[in-house]
Amino acid sequence: MTDRAPNFIDDEQLVERVKRALLSMQRFSWEQGVAAQAMLESGDSELAILLARDAVVRQDASGKLGVMNDGYSVTDSAANGEAVAYAAKLTGDPMFVQAEASMLAWLLHQAPRTEEGILHHVVDKPQVWIDSFYMAPPFLAVCGYYKEAVKQIDGYWKLLWDPEARLFSHIWDDGAKSFVRKAHWGVGNGWAAAGMVRVLDSLPASMKVERNRISGYLLETIDGCLLHMREDGLFHDVMDDAETFVETNAAQMLSYTIYRAIGMGLLGDGYTRYADDMRRAARGRVDSNGLVQGSCAAPFFDRPGTAPESQAFFMLMESAARSLALISANRAGEAGASTENGKGGES
Repeated sequence: MTDRAPNFIDDEQLVERVKRALLSMQRFSWEQGVAAQAMLESGDSELAILLARDAVVRQDASGKLGVMNDGYSVTDSAANGEAVAYAAKLTGDPMFVQAEASMLAWLLHQAPRTEEGILHHVVDKPQVWIDSFYMAPPFLAVCGYYKEAVKQIDGYWKLLWDPEARLFSHIWDDGAKSFVRKAHWGVGNGWAAAGMVRVLDSLPASMKVERNRISGYLLETIDGCLLHMREDGLFHDVMDDAETFVETNAAQMLSYTIYRAIGMGLLGDGYTRYADDMRRAARGRVDSNGLVQGSCAAPFFDRPGTAPESQAFFMLMESAARSLALISANRAGEAGASTENGKGGES
């Protein structure tokens, strides 16, 4: 069905429908990983741990988590790492502890890389994909490998950022020293933005230089994308190509990133209106089954439709919007209390 969603009773019901649809769809390692992240950020830790457990059940001999027939990927399985690390810390279960260590060992010591040490995206080709921005660095940062996480982001920025377009390109072949796909894929730019904000959330304050540098990358990315935001709050599948279809998930990914960045003090409140417009547009594309329509569609990503990562990012966007609303309310309350205290001191 593609009919638009009916008038839902409340936001909670809408998110629950999107969650239910997500659980019916997620299959591959990155899909399971981003689904588990959505559960963690929406407060459903029990379901996140169940997803983490299944990712461990499907961990292959290399240490990659949640592998089905996507063992060709280098970094996708690391998207499960945050939920597995959370489960390991919460439960102390040796199964999760060993699974986390094995996933880290793959990334740190076995995974194929460029000569500069930047992770490839597929095992049989020396290719760097923008997708990896989101898959590996946040997990590395959560586990305390801060320098490695920063190194990967710096490397992806160097290889994939197009300064003239102010957008990221999709796939670089480091063997041929040329792009396999130079197009500025909207969801790809969303992966990059969301990956950076997740890393920044984990980096310690002592890494001020690195935090400032990545914050600069993030601002450049958001501002570059906003140049191509349509009046309806959405983007084209290839952001700077109006001949490509109008796509939903890039808006969700950027809305999520902006909400989180504002809450972390990385962006000013003036960006809220852009995130709100994107969120409003995405909510209008949820159908009566809870499916986010018009997304870059799984499994081929060459047409509009539905995708597990789009379901997950709807949930992530909603969680980030709620969190920012609470932060803003608390800040307003503290400011009001400060003003009242100041008046009391003068009287």
